[in-house]
Amino acid sequence: MIQFPNCKINLGLNVVAKRNDGFHNLETVFYPLEIKDALEFVAAKEMGLEVTGLSVAGNATDNLCMKAYELLKKDFPQIPALQIHLHKAIPMGAGLGGGSSNGAFMLMMLNEKFKLDLSQQQLVDYALQLGSDCPFFIYNSPCFATGRGEIMEPLNLDLSGYNILIVNPGIHVSTGLAFSGITPSAPKKSIKTIIKQPVEMWKSELVNDFEEGVFKTHPAIKEVKEKLYLSGASYASMTGTGSTVYGLFQRGLKINVSFPAKYLVIQLP
Repeated sequence: MIQFPNCKINLGLNVVAKRNDGFHNLETVFYPLEIKDALEFVAAKEMGLEVTGLSVAGNATDNLCMKAYELLKKDFPQIPALQIHLHKAIPMGAGLGGGSSNGAFMLMMLNEKFKLDLSQQQLVDYALQLGSDCPFFIYNSPCFATGRGEIMEPLNLDLSGYNILIVNPGIHVSTGLAFSGITPSAPKKSIKTIIKQPVEMWKSELVNDFEEGVFKTHPAIKEVKEKLYLSGASYASMTGTGSTVYGLFQRGLKINVSFPAKYLVIQLP
């Protein structure tokens, strides 16, 4: 069985409050993008994971595909051993949710292949055990998310009138360090309200709370955002805790911007 897990960007990201369980309450809009990995598995005598494409740090047991398998195998022992092949095209640690997408897609693939009859909500509950961004990929359509990111409200949001330029400078941003620079507070205006306004109005109100601290530590990421605006972006922002930055450009506008060769730059129509 083969599927193609996609990535996401955050349209705004507010850290609202620190929770008693050590996590944070957030609000954001998740928007899926057509940058994809490839995930395939077949029945095998022994469990195994092969990763190709972009380098993935850590042991195989730390991979969210393996963790998703173990999570369901515990409750559904009839699932056999598998040989998993993951081809990575989505940069890791980049705020694009590539690892989270892999884990969520693995859950959905196992559910379909082995006829586990899990509901969407049950899959969301399993996904949350893998990570805060994972539940979104069970829905995989524009959503306003609160809580840890698992409480989702579908949105009628269409950015097809824009080209999206994705720029990843190859800088690893520590999630722990990013959170350490945050003072949680409720926003004056909810992202859910801001997102209903024309994209051209987002620049002054739609913010990612992590940008200020990350930009101080990694000024090269700030420079990417500034370049996108200078090149005519209607809106530009860092996604997640970084380091990827995206720009929304009105269709028909010629995008004339260059970045160092080591940067990963992808334009989506």
